[in-house]
Amino acid sequence: MPEQGSDILCLASDYMEGAHPAIIDALVRTNRERTSGYGTDGHSERARTLIRAACECPDADVFFLTGGTQTNVTVIGTALAPWQGVVAAQSGHVSVHEAGAIERGGHKVIELPATLGKIGARQVEACVEVWENDVNRDHMVMPGMVYISQPTEYGTLYSLAELEGLSEVCHRHGMKLYVDGARLAYALAADENDVTLADLARLCDAFCIGGTKCGALFGEAVVIPVHDSIPHFFTQLKQHGALFAKGRILGLQFEVMFEDGLYERIGRSAVEAACRIREALVERGYELYFDTPTNQTFVMLDDQRLEELGRRVEMDFWERIGEGRTVMRIATSWATTPEDVTRLVAAL
Repeated sequence: MPEQGSDILCLASDYMEGAHPAIIDALVRTNRERTSGYGTDGHSERARTLIRAACECPDADVFFLTGGTQTNVTVIGTALAPWQGVVAAQSGHVSVHEAGAIERGGHKVIELPATLGKIGARQVEACVEVWENDVNRDHMVMPGMVYISQPTEYGTLYSLAELEGLSEVCHRHGMKLYVDGARLAYALAADENDVTLADLARLCDAFCIGGTKCGALFGEAVVIPVHDSIPHFFTQLKQHGALFAKGRILGLQFEVMFEDGLYERIGRSAVEAACRIREALVERGYELYFDTPTNQTFVMLDDQRLEELGRRVEMDFWERIGEGRTVMRIATSWATTPEDVTRLVAAL
């Protein structure tokens, strides 16, 4: 990590900065307000109203949590029965980068091979049929939920048709569909995206709208489209240590992001910056590991280029792929400026 004041350009992740200025202004402006706690304040309620309107789902339950892993653990842990597990891509966040948090809560992650971070309806169907047709299934973990993220860990997107297919399979087999939207702003803003918030509300049993990686200081909004379909969720938040006493701080941030389209604008500027970066990489002879339509870019670098570029740009290590080559991730965010992109292009 570069020291403060370093000239290195930081593009390793999309949560390295604080928060969008509009959120900071609102927090300062309301700092001395005295409100009730645990998300029962007026700012949180208005944020819920705005989110319900954006999702075209007036009866949805909306809760505000502080972080992504906490959100996944809480939703999965409260929606599943003790004998059930959650189906996810091998590359999924709950499978790889949550330190076994789901398993620690008592639920197995049932991994499926992924293609560019995605799993498909046929894979899920086959997984469920294996369990249903096994005479020893009472000795096995029952698939009870499918977890996906939009966008995926690889910055790729599920299409509306793919999401509809997953939803149909899940609900035909009595399973729940949960979408992790930690970077949802960047999915909604991508040119090739055809999935809306209303689609998520129509097709999913629960999904989250990410704030931490999308302009907030911290925070995720959990949307449960069918009221009380996860019973006593508020109480279970408390049991999971996920009920934030100063809930106004969470609700206020989502109120700001959803009252005038800020959430969409944040996503769009980051995606546009990433597109410029990918174009510059290709023009200068760099090879993309795969193409992505969102704010994450994956580039293959030989050892010499990695050393040279690494002196000027902080990137995120992704994986070693042999032959002296490494895949590095470049991530833009709400805070990425046109000047940042220009500096990166010059570094290339």
